[in-house]
Amino acid sequence: MAVAAAAFLEVDRYARFPRHLSLCAKAFPLPRPPPPVLRFRLLLVRPSRRLSAAFLPIGGSAAPKADRHDEDALEGVEATVSEQQGSQLRKRVVFGLGIGLGAGGVVAAGGWVFTGAVAAAVFAAAREYFELVRSRGIAAGMTPPPRYVSRVCSVICALMPMLTLYFGNIDVSVTSSAFIVAMALVLQRGNPRFAQLSSAVFGLFYCGYLPCFWVKLRCGLAVPALNTKLGHVWPVVLGGQTHWTVGLIATLISISSIIAADTFAFIGGKAFGRTPLTSISPKKTLEGAFAGLTGCILTAMLLSKILCWPTTLLSASGFGVLNFTGSLFGDLIESMIKRDAGVKDSGSLIPGHGGILDRVDSYVFTGALCYSFVKIVLPLFGV
Repeated sequence: MAVAAAAFLEVDRYARFPRHLSLCAKAFPLPRPPPPVLRFRLLLVRPSRRLSAAFLPIGGSAAPKADRHDEDALEGVEATVSEQQGSQLRKRVVFGLGIGLGAGGVVAAGGWVFTGAVAAAVFAAAREYFELVRSRGIAAGMTPPPRYVSRVCSVICALMPMLTLYFGNIDVSVTSSAFIVAMALVLQRGNPRFAQLSSAVFGLFYCGYLPCFWVKLRCGLAVPALNTKLGHVWPVVLGGQTHWTVGLIATLISISSIIAADTFAFIGGKAFGRTPLTSISPKKTLEGAFAGLTGCILTAMLLSKILCWPTTLLSASGFGVLNFTGSLFGDLIESMIKRDAGVKDSGSLIPGHGGILDRVDSYVFTGALCYSFVKIVLPLFGV
């Protein structure tokens, strides 16, 4: 409470001249006016991957005009953010549908069309990988390979799928490529480092060797799936019944299962996610992973009934579990690389989706697992 000294003027009203003034100090409390109440709303704005915070007053009794102005400003900012989010969502949907339809046509075509598409994706993914290796976060603790070695490795990775289709195997191309890269690093100027060799060889394995199994799965398993009903109505101009091979069906089921796993994991994590799955990717939850596993298995079983391959639900469910495991750990490994690099996306090639690695990380290890399952595991059970 504020204390004020009140001065009283004592004046003789009836005197002709004013008397001397006397001041009598008396202390009494004066009520303090209530302070203006200001409440702030924390508005998080992320228009373009940058998180910014704006504190906007939303109430108060001191300045009602200012409050109305602030409310108008807040509504304007919220409208702008909603428009940007809607634009990002539209981009994701449009480019996602375009990629999905294009990938379906490429898988159905097979042969050199499929192999050329895989080679193009591998080249772009390899470029992004070596840019991540050269980023500030990773390069601070190691010596990245020289730029010319990174470019040579990207070209070699793009050639690997074509060599796999042409020769039917991949062993010779991988060993020859690793030897060429090691020789180039040893003969470079300056002081060669083991970190350069390890990051370059892992790039060949991660971006070149593993994607080649998709070529072996789609184009190498050329046995016709005679039980598939779609083969009987498939146009002869497009290959007829013999076009529907085990490799085509296995590739379609695998890709569809991975898409279903990502979709179910996203929806389940948003709705029920509470328990973190791993520190590598904080947004992934155990509940989301369980939902993704369920969606992957159900999709594999449903497509196996439609396409009549595999012939048993047990083998179809095992195929779904394998697809989910490969997609999950492929995603986590790419997240680990990006976390060490200190970036959110591997690139910006696909609007609304990031880079190529951000889209194909779930498929990197899955091709090798699916090919081994179809080639080795299923024949053991007579499927």
